[in-house]
Amino acid sequence: MARVPAVAALSALRNIPSAVGRHHRARRPRPAGDLTLQPRPYLRALGLAAVVLMGAWLGLLVVGNVRVPVGPMDTRMTLRPSLTGGTKINVSPLGSLELKSHTAPIRLDVDVDRLDPVRSQALVDHPERLSGLQDEVTRDVEHGTLDLALRSCVAVVSGATALGLAVYRRPRRALGAGGLALALLAASGGAAYATWNPNSVLEPKFSGLLSSAPSVVGNARSIVTEFDVYQKELARLVTNVTKLYDVTSTLPAYRPDPTTIRVLHVSDIHLNPASWKIISSLVEQYDISVIVDSGDTMDHGSAAENPFLDPIKDLGAPYIWVRGNHDSATTQRYLSHIRNVRVLDNGKAVTVAGLRFAGTGDPQYTPDRAVKAQGDPAERMAGIRLASALRDQREAGTPVDIAIAHNPVAARETDGTVPLVLAGHIHHEATEVMKLGTRLRIEGSTGGSGLRAVDDGSPDPVQASVLYLDRDTRRLQAWDEIELGGLGLTTAQVSRHLPKENQPGATPSPTPPTGSPAPSPIRFG
Repeated sequence: MARVPAVAALSALRNIPSAVGRHHRARRPRPAGDLTLQPRPYLRALGLAAVVLMGAWLGLLVVGNVRVPVGPMDTRMTLRPSLTGGTKINVSPLGSLELKSHTAPIRLDVDVDRLDPVRSQALVDHPERLSGLQDEVTRDVEHGTLDLALRSCVAVVSGATALGLAVYRRPRRALGAGGLALALLAASGGAAYATWNPNSVLEPKFSGLLSSAPSVVGNARSIVTEFDVYQKELARLVTNVTKLYDVTSTLPAYRPDPTTIRVLHVSDIHLNPASWKIISSLVEQYDISVIVDSGDTMDHGSAAENPFLDPIKDLGAPYIWVRGNHDSATTQRYLSHIRNVRVLDNGKAVTVAGLRFAGTGDPQYTPDRAVKAQGDPAERMAGIRLASALRDQREAGTPVDIAIAHNPVAARETDGTVPLVLAGHIHHEATEVMKLGTRLRIEGSTGGSGLRAVDDGSPDPVQASVLYLDRDTRRLQAWDEIELGGLGLTTAQVSRHLPKENQPGATPSPTPPTGSPAPSPIRFG
């Protein structure tokens, strides 16, 4: 009984060429003298392409995978058709991570089936063996990839040939379909090889429980100091996955490099009380040095909303805040009396956790309908005043490391006066390096847009970022984008990003603005 659908599908596929031919013959009758059937070449080519693609896919699906031991883990490697390529590593039950390893019409899936108890216990009992794990993992992956390539070749040729024989019933055509499938796989492999990016292991996207264990990718300091990127980071991944399996009930805490300053950037909380618990958890997990809030903490800025701000004093880190367009002067005065809060406005600068910050509040308070909003011109003027204050700080010998404004329109006016400027307002994350070298980092809504989350069909995500800055140069080394499912959702993912200038072997940039003291060079090794 189970064979009936398969037989019917095969019969339907076999009848496609003749059905298409009958359709065209009905639309364009042959001349009376033409007594032979002349199938159109492009229709034959289209049918052959369909047979090749479907046969290759079925072959990969049935036999195109290999089981490979990688260090202490037993894995299964598979090639899958894909529009974007890349590599996906599934670490059940902890989640998965995706790597932008290549751009080609094939994706490499690696499923971690289980942790071998003997091999993993040997690593736990004898940590000195970790020193040789790098070479072992590299050898295992190379052997597994070669085995997978050979098996995949056999799979696509067998699948396309078998399907071609079933459809055309002619051995020559069937072998032609198999040859085309092999050529297609070879071309895809060539594209993957040409676009191979070993640095992709430095910028993974986590999902599931792995998102709560950022130690899988190591600390920010080692990311910019290790040049054997692929081998070392792959070994680090295997090592940490081993540890995760060994302590599945309590995932290991993140242990950042002691020389790294960690800044938690939040914005646009919009009266969402769940945000404080999320922020508190991130402060503890990432050992945050300072929190920066780029505004719109409130929704209407009324005095009745002020008690919402009280949990800030128990977050466990200094809190730097600038006013958003939903925050009133009343809100600002209330926050200025909370002991761990530093309110920045009109270019005021403070030094916290070894970093120099300066910021300005939003010039517009939009809940006040009695005052007509001035729009972008007012924001640009506020940004110009902030840029002037930044230049004054630089000339005074106290250059600012991070500037803060709520609206990106104002933040853009600081280009060339500071290495990094933070903003919010638009409720989604974005990063760019502006023309004069200043990096603009825009945070999403850490409150999931507050009550606005239910305005659309799907809730907005809760977003925040952890910024890693070198204590000597005070420059951005890496950042983690953290995204949690919005109202009613439980998804989570963490994406690691590196500035281009901090890729291994690159020269640090952006260069300091003219007239500012040059930072100490980043030391490798």
